[in-house]
Parts: sequence; C-alpha cells; structure tokens
Amino acid sequence: MNTELRWLKSYPGNVRWDASLEPRPVWELLDAAVSEFPDNPAIDFLGHKLSYRQLADLVARAACGFQKLGVGPGVHVGLYLPNCPHHFIAFLGVLRAGGTVVNYSPLDAERTLAHKIEDSQTDIMVTLGLAAFYPKMSALLQETRLRGLVVGELTEFCGPVSDSQGGQLGPSVAVEYGETCQSFGSLLANDGAFEAHPIGDPCTALAVLQYTGGTTGAPKGAMLTHGNLTSSCAQLREVLDSSLAPGEERVLAVLPPFHIYALMINMLFSLRLAAEVYLHPRFDAETVLREIHNSRITTFPGVPTMFIGLLAHPLTSQLDLTSLKMCNSGGAPLPLDVQQRYQDVAGCALREGWGMTETSTCGTFTPKEAAPHPGSCGLPVPGVRIKVVALDGSAPSLAPGEHGEVCIAGPNVTAGYWKRPDATTEAMTQDGFLRTGDIGYMDEDGWVYIVDRTKDMILCSGYNVYPRVIEEAIYEHPAVEEVSVIGVDDPYRGQAPKAFIKLKAGAEAFDFAALQAFLEPRLGKHERLQAMEIRDALPRTPVGKLSKKELVEEERRLSAAS
Repeated sequence: MNTELRWLKSYPGNVRWDASLEPRPVWELLDAAVSEFPDNPAIDFLGHKLSYRQLADLVARAACGFQKLGVGPGVHVGLYLPNCPHHFIAFLGVLRAGGTVVNYSPLDAERTLAHKIEDSQTDIMVTLGLAAFYPKMSALLQETRLRGLVVGELTEFCGPVSDSQGGQLGPSVAVEYGETCQSFGSLLANDGAFEAHPIGDPCTALAVLQYTGGTTGAPKGAMLTHGNLTSSCAQLREVLDSSLAPGEERVLAVLPPFHIYALMINMLFSLRLAAEVYLHPRFDAETVLREIHNSRITTFPGVPTMFIGLLAHPLTSQLDLTSLKMCNSGGAPLPLDVQQRYQDVAGCALREGWGMTETSTCGTFTPKEAAPHPGSCGLPVPGVRIKVVALDGSAPSLAPGEHGEVCIAGPNVTAGYWKRPDATTEAMTQDGFLRTGDIGYMDEDGWVYIVDRTKDMILCSGYNVYPRVIEEAIYEHPAVEEVSVIGVDDPYRGQAPKAFIKLKAGAEAFDFAALQAFLEPRLGKHERLQAMEIRDALPRTPVGKLSKKELVEEERRLSAAS
C-alpha cells in the first residue's frame, strides 16, 4: 500500500477514496433534485413550504431579475441574510445569472462590512428590511462602491409572522425604495427567461468568495469554484451514512448561512439529497428539540456549543428524538465527553469531522462503524491527501505521530485568496498543499488528530503548549459546561495558560486551587494554569462556536493598563 495513503487501510468497505467527485456547475444540484422529486418539499420556513418545482421557478426568476440589473460573468453580488428562503433563491439565482456570490455576516462590524465590499468588488447587495440588516446596508450604499440594494421582506415566503417567530429576527423597518434600491418581489417579477452562461471548466469557474474570519489581520476572500463546492458535496455523499436516502431526509438548519459549514451541509448537500430543509433563524435549544420531535428531523448539523446546550436542556430526555439518523459536529473541536453523553441521551451517533473555509468544509470524516479514536477528527475524505510538515520548515513530511502543521490537497481546496497572491503563495507548499494553520499529527492508520491552531499555541518556558489539550482536561470536571483557554503574559514563563469557564446550571463553583488539584494528574507541569475565571457566558463567533479573540483582547488591555 502507498504509505502516503495510509488511511486507506482504515476506510470502511462502502467508502471509496478514488470515488468520482463530479465537479459540475452548482445549479445542477437543484436541476437534479427537481428532475427526480419536483413536488417534494424543499424548504420549510416558519411552517410554510416551498416545493422543489417552486424553488426552481423562483431561482430562474431571480436569475432573470439579476441579469436585468447587470449581473453576469465578473459581477459580484453580496448576500447579507439570515436563514431564510431568500438566501437559497438569491444564491442560486446569482450563479445561474453568471455572477459570483459573496457571503456577508450580519454580526460583522460596519467597517468590516465596508472592507469586504471594497475588497471583493461587490456591486449589488441582497438583504432584508429588518432593523438588524437594512440600516447598515442603506448607509454602506452611500459610503462604498455598492451601486444597488435588493431588499426582501420576512413575510414573502411565510405569510404573517407571530411575535415569537418574528422575535428571532427582530423588527421590520421602513425601506426607501428607489433607483438604487428595489424590492425582492420586483426582482422576481418576470417570466424567468434568463440567459444561460456556460461556465467552462467547473474547477476554475469562480462561484463564491468566502471570507475567512480575519482573526489575524484583515479578512481574506477564499476563492471557491463550482468544482470545489460540488466536489465537496460528492465527498459528503460518499462518506455519510448510507441510510440517508435521496428525497426522504429532513434537515434542521440553524447554522447561519454565510458560514461555509452551513452553506455546504444545510444548503448545497441538502440539494444533493433533495432533502427538506427546516430553516430556523437562530439556535434555541427548546425550539430545536421540539422541531426534531414534531417534524421527525433526520439530520441535524451543529457546532459543539449547540450540542452542549441540548445536553443541558431537560427536554432532551423527555422528547422523542429517535427520528435522527445523523448528527454532525463541525466548526470547532468536539469535546469527547460531550460526544459520548450526546450519543447516550439522544440515541444518535454524534460524528465529528474537520475542515475549513478553504477546503469547502470537507477535510476528514469519522466512519459510522469505526472503533472510537479519542481525540481524532477522522480520516481524510475521498480525493483528499493530508500530510503533516515541520513547523520550522525542516521536514516536508513528518512520520506518524510527529506533531506539525497539517497540510491538505484535493479538488475541494481553494485555488487561493482573492487579489492576494502574496497570501496565496504563503499558504501553499511547493508541491501544492494548503497550509491549514492547524497543528496536529497522523497516526500509523491514517487517523488525523488536530491539537490546536498555530496562532493559539502558547510558548511556555520554551515548550509548546496547546490550549485544546488543557480544555479537554478541564471538560472532565463534572461542573464544567464550557471552557476557553488562552495564553497570557507571564514574567517568568513568557506566556502561561489562563482558563475561562462557564459552569453547568446548578453546579457548585470551585476555586483555582481546587481546579489545580483536579488537573494535576491530567496535565504536564509545562501545561499548568496561571489563572482562571468563572463567567456566566463565554464569547462566541457568529456561527456559535466559542471565540477566543475577545478574551485575548481583554487580557491585552489589562496587561497594557497595569
């Protein structure tokens, strides 16, 4: 066996590493679903449904409307939207019109939004007439290169909205329609006769500019092609449970659609399966549990904090969750204790994978029937090669078990960063692998272990200390619900770990000495904590995973003031 593909020995019999990954135009995912399941429900939004036939008609009319606004090859259209049908329709409509989509986060600061608009060369922005969305874009229409807004209304695809439903997205506001601002309804007011734009090679045709989080410097736009996205869908189909049947699945979508994980799993892969997608504007544990129970949800993708929240809710053990076939955790490392407890309580395996914006969310997978490999995020997905290189560049490929930077190559991996050839060159190895910025290792059987991010690594007295190792140890404490560990200045060690902890409801608080005693047999001396804080809540990213950059900034300010 090729030692570079050592993971093949661990592949289950039903997964083929050399499977055909079908790079093709993204809109063909919708075409295939409509051809086979035209009258199946595609979207359920606040109790109102759209069939695949209806969705395809709306996409065609959106494409025609966008072309009337000048959208075509080389034109970039931004989507500044929550989980709602407008996102599906506009995303696919822009691509059918020949344009490129740029996703925007509603939680971005105004200056970050302005940077992305200018950097990506976004010409038109699609948003909603809600207080959390429209006012920012109306102001940016005057201040940036934007030349037009398309503004939808929440009730266009769901009818009247109750206070409890509308409260998830906030109040509506008055929209000033005119020459540079039109309604989503007027965008769709046509016969759907758009002009088709052949894209040539799907592997080079740009579909989406997906911006990275920008935790180190200004956000960069990862260029994702049609081939990247559809190859990723094919990888997901190859590795996920064979019990997922086209035309029969019900997917609960609570992750925000601007994030690559949600874009791929909740929208594009759901189209690939011709699934019914239940769109929720935001995560609420009770609402999610009742939806699974009442609608017989079969698939629920989330991030670790969501599964922690479900475990903490009393309804988890009271409602019927047996319809679930697959729950998948991504976006952040999944604590082993959370994985095991969720499987025990929900009766559904909680599977972990690893990926990133630049890999169109796919990187590794965990086979359903595989024996547990604690701490591993799985095996490389079909068509992907993964290797580990030395952090100092001294070795292009490390032996099994040796720690270094994880690098990846495959048809789902971005060709680089928009207008940033310097960043692209820096991110790529000489043999075409993407440097992920993740520290990890691969064992003899091809299982990948992500230890931490290079930017999160703490240098304590000359030793590399990985926050995730400390976090996993703290999660073993029965009172701990969530934890984030960061590096803080230390006059003796240079840096030292500090833990920020949220306790489980009703749990008894403990002091630092008690935590140190608990961790003594679990951590090395070089990993010992300098300090801890117990807080009511920990910072999160827009997708809901724990965020460290706010904690790092707090500590930086405190250090500067002392």
